Amino acid sequence: MFHEAAQAPEVVRAQLAANAVGAAQLAERLRHSPPRAVVTCARGSSDHAATFARYLIETRLGLLTSSAAPSVSSVYAAAPDLSGTLMLTISQSGASPDILAVVRRARAAGAHIVALVNAERSPLAQLADELLPLHAGVEQGVAATKSYIASLSAIVQLVAAWAGDGSLAAALQRAPEALARAWQLDWSAALARLTPASSLYVIGRGLGLAIAQEAALKFKETCGLHAEAVSAAELRHGPMALVRAGFPLLLFTQNDESRAGVLQLAAELAAQGADVLLAGASLAGATELPTEGAHPVIEPMLFAQTFYRMANGLSLARGHNPDAPPHLSKVTETL
Repeated sequence: MFHEAAQAPEVVRAQLAANAVGAAQLAERLRHSPPRAVVTCARGSSDHAATFARYLIETRLGLLTSSAAPSVSSVYAAAPDLSGTLMLTISQSGASPDILAVVRRARAAGAHIVALVNAERSPLAQLADELLPLHAGVEQGVAATKSYIASLSAIVQLVAAWAGDGSLAAALQRAPEALARAWQLDWSAALARLTPASSLYVIGRGLGLAIAQEAALKFKETCGLHAEAVSAAELRHGPMALVRAGFPLLLFTQNDESRAGVLQLAAELAAQGADVLLAGASLAGATELPTEGAHPVIEPMLFAQTFYRMANGLSLARGHNPDAPPHLSKVTETL
Protein backbone atom coordinates (compact mmCIF):
# COMPACT_ATOMS: atom_id res chain seq x y z
CA MET A 1 0.00 0.00 0.00
CA PHE A 2 2.74 2.45 0.99
CA HIS A 3 4.81 1.97 -2.16
CA GLU A 4 1.85 1.97 -4.53
CA ALA A 5 0.34 5.12 -3.02
CA ALA A 6 3.71 6.83 -3.32
CA GLN A 7 3.62 6.18 -7.08
CA ALA A 8 0.55 8.40 -7.61
CA PRO A 9 2.46 11.51 -8.81
CA GLU A 10 4.16 9.61 -11.61
CA VAL A 11 0.98 7.72 -12.46
CA VAL A 12 -0.92 10.98 -12.92
CA ARG A 13 1.88 12.55 -14.93
CA ALA A 14 1.98 9.59 -17.32
CA GLN A 15 -1.80 9.37 -17.53
CA LEU A 16 -2.27 13.02 -18.46
CA ALA A 17 0.19 12.67 -21.33
CA ALA A 18 -1.16 9.34 -22.55
CA ASN A 19 -4.83 10.38 -22.47
CA ALA A 20 -4.48 13.97 -23.70
CA VAL A 21 -5.60 13.30 -27.25
CA GLY A 22 -8.27 10.76 -26.32
CA ALA A 23 -9.81 12.97 -23.62
CA ALA A 24 -9.86 15.98 -25.96
CA GLN A 25 -11.52 13.99 -28.75
CA LEU A 26 -14.11 12.54 -26.40
CA ALA A 27 -14.81 15.99 -24.97
CA GLU A 28 -15.34 17.38 -28.47
CA ARG A 29 -17.84 14.63 -29.26
CA LEU A 30 -19.69 15.27 -26.02
CA ARG A 31 -19.89 19.00 -26.78
CA HIS A 32 -21.17 18.25 -30.28
CA SER A 33 -23.74 15.68 -29.07
CA PRO A 34 -24.44 16.37 -25.39
CA PRO A 35 -26.03 13.54 -23.41
CA ARG A 36 -29.32 14.24 -21.68
CA ALA A 37 -27.82 12.94 -18.42
CA VAL A 38 -24.82 11.09 -17.03
CA VAL A 39 -25.11 7.83 -15.12
CA THR A 40 -22.14 6.56 -13.11
CA CYS A 41 -21.49 2.90 -12.42
CA ALA A 42 -18.86 1.67 -9.95
CA ARG A 43 -18.22 -0.13 -6.67
CA GLY A 44 -15.94 0.52 -3.70
CA SER A 45 -13.23 3.13 -4.15
CA SER A 46 -14.28 3.58 -7.76
CA ASP A 47 -17.76 4.53 -6.60
CA HIS A 48 -16.21 7.19 -4.39
CA ALA A 49 -14.51 8.53 -7.51
CA ALA A 50 -17.96 8.48 -9.12
CA THR A 51 -19.22 10.72 -6.29
CA PHE A 52 -16.46 13.15 -7.22
CA ALA A 53 -17.50 12.92 -10.87
CA ARG A 54 -21.11 13.70 -10.01
CA TYR A 55 -20.26 16.90 -8.15
CA LEU A 56 -17.76 17.99 -10.79
CA ILE A 57 -20.03 17.33 -13.77
CA GLU A 58 -23.08 18.93 -12.20
CA THR A 59 -21.20 22.03 -10.99
CA ARG A 60 -19.02 22.55 -14.08
CA LEU A 61 -21.37 21.37 -16.82
CA GLY A 62 -24.83 21.69 -15.28
CA LEU A 63 -25.62 18.17 -16.42
CA LEU A 64 -27.76 15.88 -14.25
CA THR A 65 -25.62 13.02 -12.96
CA SER A 66 -26.84 10.01 -11.01
CA SER A 67 -25.36 6.79 -9.67
CA ALA A 68 -26.66 3.52 -11.08
CA ALA A 69 -27.68 0.89 -8.54
CA PRO A 70 -26.03 -2.27 -9.92
CA SER A 71 -28.60 -4.54 -8.27
CA VAL A 72 -31.30 -3.10 -10.54
CA SER A 73 -29.61 -4.94 -13.41
CA SER A 74 -27.67 -7.76 -11.74
CA VAL A 75 -30.37 -8.89 -9.29
CA TYR A 76 -33.69 -7.55 -10.54
CA ALA A 77 -32.84 -7.82 -14.25
CA ALA A 78 -34.54 -4.47 -14.88
CA ALA A 79 -33.53 -2.10 -17.67
CA PRO A 80 -34.31 1.60 -17.17
CA ASP A 81 -34.53 3.73 -20.31
CA LEU A 82 -31.02 5.12 -20.79
CA SER A 83 -31.39 6.38 -24.34
CA GLY A 84 -29.39 9.54 -24.90
CA THR A 85 -27.40 9.13 -21.67
CA LEU A 86 -23.70 8.76 -21.05
CA MET A 87 -22.72 5.95 -18.69
CA LEU A 88 -19.42 6.68 -16.98
CA THR A 89 -18.16 3.44 -15.50
CA ILE A 90 -15.06 3.36 -13.30
CA SER A 91 -13.11 0.27 -12.33
CA GLN A 92 -9.62 -0.87 -11.46
CA SER A 93 -10.05 -4.48 -12.58
CA GLY A 94 -12.88 -4.17 -15.10
CA ALA A 95 -13.99 -7.65 -14.10
CA SER A 96 -16.72 -7.40 -11.46
CA PRO A 97 -19.74 -9.39 -12.72
CA ASP A 98 -22.39 -6.98 -11.45
CA ILE A 99 -20.71 -3.99 -13.09
CA LEU A 100 -20.48 -5.90 -16.35
CA ALA A 101 -24.16 -6.78 -16.09
CA VAL A 102 -25.07 -3.12 -15.61
CA VAL A 103 -23.00 -2.04 -18.60
CA ARG A 104 -24.45 -4.70 -20.88
CA ARG A 105 -28.00 -3.72 -19.99
CA ALA A 106 -27.16 -0.02 -20.24
CA ARG A 107 -25.85 -0.49 -23.78
CA ALA A 108 -28.97 -2.38 -24.73
CA ALA A 109 -31.05 0.42 -23.18
CA GLY A 110 -29.36 3.09 -25.32
CA ALA A 111 -26.53 4.40 -23.15
CA HIS A 112 -23.15 5.44 -24.57
CA ILE A 113 -20.48 3.75 -22.43
CA VAL A 114 -17.29 5.51 -21.37
CA ALA A 115 -15.00 3.37 -19.21
CA LEU A 116 -12.26 4.63 -16.92
CA VAL A 117 -10.49 1.35 -16.26
CA ASN A 118 -7.01 0.31 -15.27
CA ALA A 119 -7.02 -3.14 -16.90
CA GLU A 120 -7.11 -2.18 -20.57
CA ARG A 121 -7.82 -5.72 -21.80
CA SER A 122 -10.55 -6.41 -19.26
CA PRO A 123 -14.13 -7.38 -20.14
CA LEU A 124 -15.29 -3.90 -19.17
CA ALA A 125 -12.80 -2.23 -21.49
CA GLN A 126 -14.03 -4.43 -24.33
CA LEU A 127 -17.68 -3.52 -23.67
CA ALA A 128 -17.06 0.24 -23.66
CA ASP A 129 -17.73 2.56 -26.58
CA GLU A 130 -14.94 4.84 -25.38
CA LEU A 131 -11.99 3.98 -23.14
CA LEU A 132 -9.90 6.30 -20.98
CA PRO A 133 -7.29 4.03 -19.35
CA LEU A 134 -6.22 4.90 -15.81
CA HIS A 135 -2.57 3.97 -16.56
CA ALA A 136 -1.99 3.20 -12.85
CA GLY A 137 0.08 0.12 -13.61
CA VAL A 138 -0.10 -3.05 -11.57
CA GLU A 139 -1.78 -2.48 -8.22
CA GLN A 140 -1.28 -5.51 -6.00
CA GLY A 141 -2.56 -4.01 -2.77
CA VAL A 142 -6.15 -4.93 -1.94
CA ALA A 143 -6.74 -1.34 -0.88
CA ALA A 144 -6.93 0.86 -3.97
CA THR A 145 -4.67 3.92 -3.71
CA LYS A 146 -2.91 5.04 -6.87
CA SER A 147 -5.81 3.77 -8.98
CA TYR A 148 -8.22 5.94 -6.98
CA ILE A 149 -6.04 9.02 -7.49
CA ALA A 150 -5.78 8.11 -11.17
CA SER A 151 -9.57 7.89 -11.38
CA LEU A 152 -9.94 11.40 -9.98
CA SER A 153 -7.31 12.71 -12.37
CA ALA A 154 -8.99 11.10 -15.40
CA ILE A 155 -12.34 12.58 -14.37
CA VAL A 156 -10.84 16.06 -14.03
CA GLN A 157 -9.04 15.79 -17.38
CA LEU A 158 -12.24 14.82 -19.16
CA VAL A 159 -14.45 17.41 -17.49
CA ALA A 160 -11.92 20.23 -17.93
CA ALA A 161 -11.73 19.47 -21.66
CA TRP A 162 -15.50 19.02 -21.96
CA ALA A 163 -16.20 22.33 -20.21
CA GLY A 164 -13.38 24.16 -21.99
CA ASP A 165 -12.00 25.12 -18.57
CA GLY A 166 -8.40 26.14 -19.23
CA SER A 167 -7.75 27.13 -15.62
CA LEU A 168 -8.74 23.69 -14.34
CA ALA A 169 -6.75 21.96 -17.07
CA ALA A 170 -3.67 23.98 -16.14
CA ALA A 171 -4.14 23.19 -12.45
CA LEU A 172 -4.35 19.48 -13.27
CA GLN A 173 -1.06 19.65 -15.13
CA ARG A 174 0.52 20.88 -11.87
CA ALA A 175 -1.06 18.07 -9.85
CA PRO A 176 1.85 15.58 -10.05
CA GLU A 177 4.21 17.96 -8.28
CA ALA A 178 1.51 18.83 -5.73
CA LEU A 179 0.85 15.14 -5.10
CA ALA A 180 4.54 14.58 -4.43
CA ARG A 181 4.53 17.37 -1.86
CA ALA A 182 1.27 16.12 -0.32
CA TRP A 183 2.84 12.69 0.17
CA GLN A 184 5.51 14.21 2.41
CA LEU A 185 3.11 15.94 4.82
CA ASP A 186 3.01 14.79 8.44
CA TRP A 187 -0.33 13.63 9.82
CA SER A 188 1.15 11.95 12.89
CA ALA A 189 -1.25 14.02 15.03
CA ALA A 190 -4.12 12.08 13.48
CA LEU A 191 -2.31 8.78 13.87
CA ALA A 192 -1.82 9.39 17.59
CA ARG A 193 -5.49 10.29 18.07
CA LEU A 194 -6.91 7.42 16.07
CA THR A 195 -4.71 4.52 17.16
CA PRO A 196 -6.88 3.86 20.25
CA ALA A 197 -10.18 4.83 18.60
CA SER A 198 -13.06 2.41 18.07
CA SER A 199 -15.23 4.54 15.77
CA LEU A 200 -15.26 7.89 14.00
CA TYR A 201 -17.05 10.03 11.46
CA VAL A 202 -15.32 11.25 8.32
CA ILE A 203 -16.88 14.47 7.05
CA GLY A 204 -16.77 16.27 3.73
CA ARG A 205 -19.06 18.23 1.47
CA GLY A 206 -19.33 18.53 -2.29
CA LEU A 207 -16.16 17.27 -3.95
CA GLY A 208 -14.75 16.60 -0.49
CA LEU A 209 -17.46 14.05 0.28
CA ALA A 210 -15.79 11.72 -2.22
CA ILE A 211 -12.61 11.83 -0.13
CA ALA A 212 -14.53 11.30 3.10
CA GLN A 213 -16.11 8.19 1.60
CA GLU A 214 -12.73 6.88 0.48
CA ALA A 215 -11.10 7.59 3.84
CA ALA A 216 -13.89 5.83 5.75
CA LEU A 217 -13.44 2.74 3.59
CA LYS A 218 -9.68 2.71 4.12
CA PHE A 219 -10.12 3.02 7.89
CA LYS A 220 -12.31 -0.07 7.82
CA GLU A 221 -10.40 -2.25 5.40
CA THR A 222 -6.81 -1.46 6.41
CA CYS A 223 -7.06 -0.31 10.04
CA GLY A 224 -9.93 -2.37 11.46
CA LEU A 225 -11.49 0.91 12.54
CA HIS A 226 -15.21 1.51 12.15
CA ALA A 227 -15.71 4.75 10.22
CA GLU A 228 -18.73 6.32 8.62
CA ALA A 229 -18.60 8.95 5.89
CA VAL A 230 -21.18 11.68 6.39
CA SER A 231 -21.87 14.85 4.45
CA ALA A 232 -21.35 17.98 6.53
CA ALA A 233 -24.90 18.90 5.54
CA GLU A 234 -26.29 15.61 6.91
CA LEU A 235 -24.53 15.28 10.27
CA ARG A 236 -27.18 17.30 12.06
CA HIS A 237 -29.92 15.08 10.61
CA GLY A 238 -29.45 12.29 13.14
CA PRO A 239 -25.77 11.24 13.18
CA MET A 240 -24.91 14.13 15.53
CA ALA A 241 -26.62 12.19 18.34
CA LEU A 242 -23.60 9.89 18.61
CA VAL A 243 -21.10 12.71 19.07
CA ARG A 244 -19.82 12.91 22.63
CA ALA A 245 -16.82 14.54 24.30
CA GLY A 246 -13.70 13.01 22.84
CA PHE A 247 -15.52 11.44 19.87
CA PRO A 248 -13.12 11.65 16.88
CA LEU A 249 -14.13 13.28 13.60
CA LEU A 250 -11.94 13.81 10.55
CA LEU A 251 -13.14 16.69 8.38
CA PHE A 252 -11.95 17.55 4.86
CA THR A 253 -12.59 21.04 3.50
CA GLN A 254 -11.42 22.14 0.07
CA ASN A 255 -11.28 25.88 -0.64
CA ASP A 256 -14.59 26.29 -2.46
CA GLU A 257 -18.16 27.37 -1.69
CA SER A 258 -18.60 24.48 0.77
CA ARG A 259 -15.83 25.59 3.14
CA ALA A 260 -17.84 28.05 5.25
CA GLY A 261 -20.41 25.41 6.16
CA VAL A 262 -17.79 22.80 6.99
CA LEU A 263 -15.89 25.24 9.21
CA GLN A 264 -19.08 26.24 11.01
CA LEU A 265 -19.80 22.58 11.70
CA ALA A 266 -16.22 21.99 12.86
CA ALA A 267 -16.50 24.88 15.30
CA GLU A 268 -19.74 23.48 16.73
CA LEU A 269 -18.22 20.04 17.14
CA ALA A 270 -15.12 21.42 18.85
CA ALA A 271 -17.32 23.46 21.22
CA GLN A 272 -19.09 20.21 22.18
CA GLY A 273 -15.77 18.68 23.16
CA ALA A 274 -15.42 16.38 20.16
CA ASP A 275 -11.92 15.51 18.95
CA VAL A 276 -11.90 17.40 15.66
CA LEU A 277 -9.18 16.65 13.10
CA LEU A 278 -9.34 19.21 10.31
CA ALA A 279 -7.69 18.92 6.88
CA GLY A 280 -7.74 21.95 4.62
CA ALA A 281 -8.10 24.81 7.11
CA SER A 282 -7.20 25.90 10.64
CA LEU A 283 -9.68 26.47 13.44
CA ALA A 284 -9.43 27.15 17.16
CA GLY A 285 -10.22 24.00 19.10
CA ALA A 286 -9.44 21.65 16.21
CA THR A 287 -6.26 19.76 15.38
CA GLU A 288 -5.03 21.06 12.05
CA LEU A 289 -3.69 18.47 9.61
CA PRO A 290 -1.32 20.10 7.10
CA THR A 291 -2.42 20.06 3.48
CA GLU A 292 -1.09 21.13 0.10
CA GLY A 293 -3.06 24.03 -1.36
CA ALA A 294 -4.19 24.00 -4.98
CA HIS A 295 -7.17 24.67 -7.24
CA PRO A 296 -10.29 23.68 -5.25
CA VAL A 297 -11.00 20.78 -7.64
CA ILE A 298 -7.45 19.45 -7.25
CA GLU A 299 -7.26 19.76 -3.47
CA PRO A 300 -9.40 16.67 -2.72
CA MET A 301 -7.00 14.34 -4.54
CA LEU A 302 -4.13 15.87 -2.58
CA PHE A 303 -6.03 15.22 0.65
CA ALA A 304 -6.42 11.58 -0.38
CA GLN A 305 -2.71 11.25 -1.10
CA THR A 306 -1.67 12.55 2.33
CA PHE A 307 -4.38 10.45 3.97
CA TYR A 308 -3.09 7.23 2.40
CA ARG A 309 0.30 7.65 4.02
CA MET A 310 -1.29 8.22 7.42
CA ALA A 311 -3.70 5.29 6.96
CA ASN A 312 -0.81 2.95 6.18
CA GLY A 313 0.92 4.05 9.39
CA LEU A 314 -2.29 3.78 11.39
CA SER A 315 -2.87 0.25 10.15
CA LEU A 316 0.55 -0.79 11.40
CA ALA A 317 0.13 1.07 14.69
CA ARG A 318 -3.12 -0.79 15.34
CA GLY A 319 -1.45 -4.15 14.66
CA HIS A 320 -2.87 -4.74 11.19
CA ASN A 321 -1.28 -5.55 7.84
CA PRO A 322 -2.50 -2.93 5.35
CA ASP A 323 -1.62 -5.25 2.46
CA ALA A 324 -3.70 -8.19 3.69
CA PRO A 325 -7.09 -7.04 4.99
CA PRO A 326 -9.11 -9.96 6.36
CA HIS A 327 -11.79 -11.54 4.15
CA LEU A 328 -10.97 -9.31 1.14
CA SER A 329 -9.50 -9.87 -2.32
CA LYS A 330 -8.34 -7.50 -5.04
CA VAL A 331 -11.16 -8.30 -7.47
CA THR A 332 -14.53 -8.26 -5.76
CA GLU A 333 -16.91 -10.50 -7.66
CA THR A 334 -20.28 -9.17 -6.51
CA LEU A 335 -23.16 -10.95 -8.19
